[in-house]
Amino acid sequence: MLCPECGKRPATLHYTKIVNGEKTEFHLCEVCAQEKGEVMPGFEHGFSFHQLLSGLLNFNSSPQEAYKPQTLRCNTCGLTYNQFSKIGRFGCGDCYKTFRERLDPLLRRVHGHSTHRGKIPERAQGELKLKKELEQLKAELAAKIETEEFEEAARLRDQIRSLQEQLEK
Repeated sequence: MLCPECGKRPATLHYTKIVNGEKTEFHLCEVCAQEKGEVMPGFEHGFSFHQLLSGLLNFNSSPQEAYKPQTLRCNTCGLTYNQFSKIGRFGCGDCYKTFRERLDPLLRRVHGHSTHRGKIPERAQGELKLKKELEQLKAELAAKIETEEFEEAARLRDQIRSLQEQLEK
């Protein structure tokens, strides 16, 4: 999509402005956005994912934390938390363990969870979620039969039938 202002460069900035409940969408190239003054503060020279991540990493929960020296350092690669927050990239796999305490709150803010919940958003899972639950119940059923816990196995069998009926609908 070309920038509607100049018609020369690709529109790389896409944003929505809401004023008094009225929504307006803009699609501009960086040059036209700067000329119109429609660039976000702090991103006058372009925007990158690393800048976004860096901004989130520097978010502190209290004013006192903002002035604490950041001395946390990875023992494997030597990367400090300050360096990581500026470049937005880890130096090695051990950085995840070293900075875990600081990453958990960030991940909760961004994703809603600090652990991986799967590749498919929960709202879109539907049938896939039922199939996975069915597989899990079948494995549990086999284990209960193996250990001769037949009452529990019968309960699982009924659950499996119920899920299979839901899938067939």
